[in-house]
Amino acid sequence: MKKIKVFSFIAAFVALFGFSIAPAQAALNAAIAPAFTTLNADALELVDLIWPVLISVTIAFIILRLFPKAANKAV
Repeated sequence: MKKIKVFSFIAAFVALFGFSIAPAQAALNAAIAPAFTTLNADALELVDLIWPVLISVTIAFIILRLFPKAANKAV
């Protein structure tokens, strides 16, 4: 019997406050959307800036690994 009272209290609580929170959540999402769009654009710009550095470092490591092998074969 006590479980039924607890369940009905929880159901009433969710029904009462659950529907009133939904419009506030929608307004919050609408307010946050431009911020996340700007953040996404900034992150993509940073990724675009890092590619040349990443490629240069990778080529440098490859050259540093191959140079001693080529130098040993030339001698």
